[in-house]
Amino acid sequence: MMQGPPGYGPVMVLNSKQQRQTGRQAQLSNITAARAVSDIIRTTLGPRSMLKMLLDPMGGIVITNDGNCILREVDVSHPTAKSMIELSRAQDEEVGDGTTSVIILAGEMLILAEPCITDNLHPTVIVQGYNKALQCALDICEELALDVDVNDTEQMMKLVQSSIGTKFSSRWNDKMVQMALQAVLTVAREKGSSTPSNGTSSNPYNHKVEVDIKRYAKVEKIPGGEINDSTVLKGVMFNKDTTHSKMRRKIENPRILLLDCPLEYKKGESQTNVEITNTEDWNTMLRMEEEYVENMCMEIIAFQPDIVITEKGVSDLAQHYLAKANITAFRRLRKTDNNRVARATGATIVSRTDEIQESDIGTGCGLFEMRKISDEWFCFLDECKDPKACTIILRGGSKDVLNEIERNLHDAMEVVRNVVYDPKLLPGGGATEMAVSMGLRRAGLKVEGVQQRPFLAVGEAMEVIPRTLAQNCGVSVIRTVTQLRAKHAAAYDEAEKSGDKKKCNWGINGTSGELVDMDSYGIWEPFSVKVQTIKTAIESACMILRIDDIVSGSKKSIQ
Repeated sequence: MMQGPPGYGPVMVLNSKQQRQTGRQAQLSNITAARAVSDIIRTTLGPRSMLKMLLDPMGGIVITNDGNCILREVDVSHPTAKSMIELSRAQDEEVGDGTTSVIILAGEMLILAEPCITDNLHPTVIVQGYNKALQCALDICEELALDVDVNDTEQMMKLVQSSIGTKFSSRWNDKMVQMALQAVLTVAREKGSSTPSNGTSSNPYNHKVEVDIKRYAKVEKIPGGEINDSTVLKGVMFNKDTTHSKMRRKIENPRILLLDCPLEYKKGESQTNVEITNTEDWNTMLRMEEEYVENMCMEIIAFQPDIVITEKGVSDLAQHYLAKANITAFRRLRKTDNNRVARATGATIVSRTDEIQESDIGTGCGLFEMRKISDEWFCFLDECKDPKACTIILRGGSKDVLNEIERNLHDAMEVVRNVVYDPKLLPGGGATEMAVSMGLRRAGLKVEGVQQRPFLAVGEAMEVIPRTLAQNCGVSVIRTVTQLRAKHAAAYDEAEKSGDKKKCNWGINGTSGELVDMDSYGIWEPFSVKVQTIKTAIESACMILRIDDIVSGSKKSIQ
């Protein structure tokens, strides 16, 4: 609605059914929505975290404390709440961990911007203050960072522990940590000479190592058994049985041939009618079909493979010829599984049987065996020499348990992947956040003008992580956070006096709520996860603060 010229009434501009919030009302409504979303998952941070049970529209149950998974299932109507949920998805895709922290931090940034807006501070000024604080926070993280050797298993295990320790599967910590490490280091492979030989490059996407967990580290969930039975294979496994019962079911050092073509007579694309007047012609046609299949099989048998795996069908006749030649055959394997087998055994997928070469045969597998797990047959291609693909077998009591463990394992593998890409660590347990908070408070005193207030607000917002950790432990929040703040302040003063950059790694032990030195306690987090969390939280808070008009309402439905 708009005021018309003098002497006229108001003019209707927007559709009367549409709702519109403008100015401060819109900003405060956005902040309330962000607070609601961050409150949903606040209790799922840290080792003493609670689980959430969600019912999806299909009636299935999801029990988890993974921030991204919870928010993915929650149905919200407020546009700002939707954009907050998008944050955790982006965080999950980019670095795989810190999905809960990013929402809590972004929510806190907005909550602390509320008093500034109420005191008529312009959102643009707040955003400028926030951006300055972001740059300062990243510099502090850079100073705190510790370089790590990716091949140092002990250090890497401590690192993954900090990711998995806050999850449901923390009871089987050592097992899960070992599996995540083994899987990622199996899949990791050196890239070609596309990167400069001097190591680190300024481009974040210019990694020397390629780690494709999604494609080459397959998680197979088999209900039943114990979680301790879970394992990472030195090779791959898939849920298929041999095409013929007489074929061999265990072969050592097999020669493996992978095909992408059907071992059966080619059927025409379009429907073809053939009119036969002579009986001999009918027999000739059948013989030609058989000869076609026989030729294909002979071309395969000439290379003496022990196992033939194809993504398409295998006819009964082809099975007969292959079984006669003592070759084990599998049919209709998924494309993704075939790629994994190729990567693990060193074979090349061939599209036509007449193009097979000796170099296409995979000889990297040490043992082929058919094993029965519960009441299904699985094909194991194990003990590969240098597998660059692997299968992770998860066993557990029920599907819900397996799904949750898979999510936890995914987070842990992403953490290892991040460190392989960027081998730098930051202290966990809220130590980094408290150090950043303290650094921003000191730096904020030098900031001049109205930007000082939002700059200091970012420092205060950083304390939400140690505060929430203490809260979820059930200890006195005020006392714990004050003691931690005092420790960092003392270390900061000492460093200023002596002139050297002394790092303060004190944080909160998430299990007992006591203050501990993270260096001796051994809780570290990947540099990339922490930095991504801080960047995403501040940038999204800036974006949401700059919204001053929300128009909602459906368009007229077309008759």
